[in-house]
Amino acid sequence: MPEGHSVHRVARQFARNFVGRPVSASSPQGRFAEGAAVLDGREMLQARAVGKQMFLEFDGNLWLRVHLGLYGAWDFAGEILVDPTIASANGRMGQTNQRGAVLAEGDDEAPIFDAEGENSLASIGAPRRTRVHVRMSEQTQGLEDEGDEWPPPVVGQVRLRLLTPVTCADLRGPTACVLQTPDEMLATIAKLGPDPLVGDPAEGEERFVGIVRRKATPIALLLMDQSVVSGIGNVYRAEMLYRARLDPHTPGKDVPEEIVRALWRDWVRLLAVGVETGQMMTMDDLSPEQYRAAMANRDDRHWVYRRAGLPCRVCGTEIALEEIGARKLYWCPFCQR
Repeated sequence: MPEGHSVHRVARQFARNFVGRPVSASSPQGRFAEGAAVLDGREMLQARAVGKQMFLEFDGNLWLRVHLGLYGAWDFAGEILVDPTIASANGRMGQTNQRGAVLAEGDDEAPIFDAEGENSLASIGAPRRTRVHVRMSEQTQGLEDEGDEWPPPVVGQVRLRLLTPVTCADLRGPTACVLQTPDEMLATIAKLGPDPLVGDPAEGEERFVGIVRRKATPIALLLMDQSVVSGIGNVYRAEMLYRARLDPHTPGKDVPEEIVRALWRDWVRLLAVGVETGQMMTMDDLSPEQYRAAMANRDDRHWVYRRAGLPCRVCGTEIALEEIGARKLYWCPFCQR
């Protein structure tokens, strides 16, 4: 499931490419035909993300709420202007052309891409390998030559297509794609936990600490509860608990306050890195060579995630894997005791 950094990147793409413009909307798949008809021709006024949910405002007091869930993804095509706060995987800013290539200003050297497409500026969502396959198939259907076909052909089950004269966004496989009134949008956000990129981070910290310190629920479950804190998924959960050297089974109320505050502040840092690079980089103090390797390969990027049975990078203990809350948890029984 895409975690919070991916959704913030999607929102920033929409802010750069769609906000302030009338948008054509359609549902090639047909499952959102009525909603698309309501949106069609309206101007997009705002794009915002809160945790794993994104909200697009249109004129007429209308909001579109999208939750990608496990299988959803946005695919962008056309003249994609990248938000200046988003870097390519090698740290450069840029934009994409109609063939989906990332271009840095004054430099056409290809950036580093994660093997699973995680840093793609043309496709954001999950599952990664499926997204890469779809993107490649699109490029073979008319987007390779001068005089590119526009709009691009529909590929796969597109729930919603949003289109301007130069940019296209296709939504596939979301858990939620619904229209909301302003009151309904605010009610949805009110149910979500604090997000470091929404509102005052200091207020978010106090709210997060207050909730965690009242709960007897294991901290590993609390970090995944979107009503406790927004945006954290399986990867960030495992990595944050390891970075804090915290036993994932510890009840929230038994975690020292200074550790709870450290968890929030670590989330602030990691989310910012994730939004900028498009990758869940959770290891610090890497050499330039190690950093480039980590950007290209997830196995070089994490302390414990997806390392079950391998030795801990610090103590050598075998990384454990268990199921908690119907999700996989990776942790080091020695470092996190």
